[in-house]
Amino acid sequence: MATPLLPNSRTEADGSAVVRVLSYNVRSLRDDTDALARVISACAPDLVLLQEAPRFFRWRKKLTRLAAASGQVLLTGGAPAAGPAILCGLRATVERTEDVLLPLTPGLHRRGFATAVVRFGDVRLGVLSCHLSLRQDERRQQGALLLDRLAGLGVAHTVAGGDLNERPDGPTFRELSGALQDCRVAAPWGGEFTSTSTDPHQRIDAIFAGRGVEVLGCGVPLDQPGVTRADLVAATDHLPVLAALRIPTD
Repeated sequence: MATPLLPNSRTEADGSAVVRVLSYNVRSLRDDTDALARVISACAPDLVLLQEAPRFFRWRKKLTRLAAASGQVLLTGGAPAAGPAILCGLRATVERTEDVLLPLTPGLHRRGFATAVVRFGDVRLGVLSCHLSLRQDERRQQGALLLDRLAGLGVAHTVAGGDLNERPDGPTFRELSGALQDCRVAAPWGGEFTSTSTDPHQRIDAIFAGRGVEVLGCGVPLDQPGVTRADLVAATDHLPVLAALRIPTD
């Protein structure tokens, strides 16, 4: 039986907005960027939360090219956020952005958050893309900072997504899903496992939404029209997570 499609982006009669959010670890665009752009385009997202975006030589040009090829624009992130980035469609009106570098643990990779506040009609949404540490103690600290940063955006409704480097039974994942909605649990849709793209066996990538957001569906877009298994494998070593959310007016 075919998986039903997620709702399309739209503004409802009551002013609420249905928003499609995609979270995707793109491994510094070292793989097939044409396949990656096709996957992103086929998912028709309003917001794309990237991890492992390019950070070094011509990083902005590479991200801008990916955005253009997938029907998006570069909103924020990349090198200034140590990897996380946010792309958006033209439906979004940008209020502000901020790239945040997290405390550096000597000997470990620098981490950061890409954040923004955007509007869809009269609806305001705080957005955060993250890629948490491989080490558990640092990852827990970063999870707490993520929640603080979302609260500090100063908007009623928020969404965060990224590569957590941890499964749902881990302490940081549990902390985040206790404070926010784990969208996959709230409204399962599509596939579950995100790593690896060639051998999906674990869920370490997720999208979380604030409690006032209605989750309409969330999962790996395996049966999304235009998304092929060949492109998913060629694009990067993770599978993407797609969510449809209904954001109420404030």
